[in-house]
Amino acid sequence: MFVKIMDKKFNIYTLGCKVNQYESDSMADELKSKGARLVGFNEAADICIINTCSVTNMAERKSRQIIHRAKKLNPNAVIVAAGCYVQADKEGLESDNQIDIVVGNNRKKDIVRILEEYFQVKDVQDNYIDINKTHEYEEMTLIKPEEHTRAYVKVQDGCNNFCSYCIIPYTRGRIRSRKLSDVIAEIRGLAKRGLKEVVITGINLSSYKDEDGTELLGLLQKVSLIDGIERIRMGSLEPRIITRGFLEGICNNKKICPHFHLSLQSACNETLKRMNRKYTIEEYMEKCKLIRSYYDRPAITTDVIVGFPGETDEEFEVTKANLETLKLYEMHIFKYSIRNGTVAATMQGQVSDHIKDVRSDILLEMAAKHKSEYEESFRGEKLEILVEEYDKDDSGCYIKGHTDRYIHVRRLNDEEFCVNNINNIIEIEY
Repeated sequence: MFVKIMDKKFNIYTLGCKVNQYESDSMADELKSKGARLVGFNEAADICIINTCSVTNMAERKSRQIIHRAKKLNPNAVIVAAGCYVQADKEGLESDNQIDIVVGNNRKKDIVRILEEYFQVKDVQDNYIDINKTHEYEEMTLIKPEEHTRAYVKVQDGCNNFCSYCIIPYTRGRIRSRKLSDVIAEIRGLAKRGLKEVVITGINLSSYKDEDGTELLGLLQKVSLIDGIERIRMGSLEPRIITRGFLEGICNNKKICPHFHLSLQSACNETLKRMNRKYTIEEYMEKCKLIRSYYDRPAITTDVIVGFPGETDEEFEVTKANLETLKLYEMHIFKYSIRNGTVAATMQGQVSDHIKDVRSDILLEMAAKHKSEYEESFRGEKLEILVEEYDKDDSGCYIKGHTDRYIHVRRLNDEEFCVNNINNIIEIEY
């Protein structure tokens, strides 16, 4: 039936979050199952899919740049723009003569049908829905990610938080969750194909609740029973999910990694209020303390935005002092970027780029110091790493991988050892 797809070469360029990466991997699986062949982005292709991001104005600009670059590299290819940018500016993308097809969120699962239709009649029906009016969870299935030893598994979509800086509720819609049985079936399939690590992810993962009432804790416990899966990581979590009950439910499960990406954004209460975040810095610090009471040196990571509208020197000093106290493993520091269509874009007190640069540099220096101190605390200990790849240089061959706390390790070994241990968990002295 799909003769128009068979033997065509395609590539996919993914921008943005882990959910997007999962959806790109799933689209690739669908196309490969119909005989299409995945090639690199810089190679000749018949189909170029750009899975776009719309989280900031800069993300949209980069999405446009990649779309136009794809057309320049492959002027005769079918160019597909998919994802959040389509939801944010469908008309704008449809008017771009570099783009042949636009595909909104909740329609990526139909990528084969959409392309087949296009190749048959050089036209497609509207592949866009009002994402804010659907309760449908877009069921996609991942067979095996391309050239990865771990897989992102999407279990949830949408967000109801409406943070003042964020467009995601408008491009991803309201919260909805995947059936637990579908999650388990997918991960069993991945395990049978040899994958040992999965990352459970979603747009607002903490809100996961399937139709039978199973929440994230129950999902993690069910996944841990799957033979072959040796490591389970969680995507970004909201602080509210960290309770004694949640931690008691996972802390003795050796498959669930002691690695928590706990969303923060600011360590100052006044800034958090303007961001419309639903917790205080005191509550956040208490959650970190609670995690540390259940785990030895858990890896706690976060995101911090500097230069949010109205952030004064005094507020930044409060953030800096609280982050110094928290001493997290990793902090991803972002300079606030205006996103049209959000409340924050029209707020008074926009911060200058110069001040954002200064504040960013200060926190980046702090983050590097805390990261180094955390990793140094494991020096001389025996740690297990999942070997993900190896590389070679003039000094020899090196295995590369991560510990359960996501510490990156690169170690010299002989080439035979490196080759034979890809996707194995081995012990090394750190």
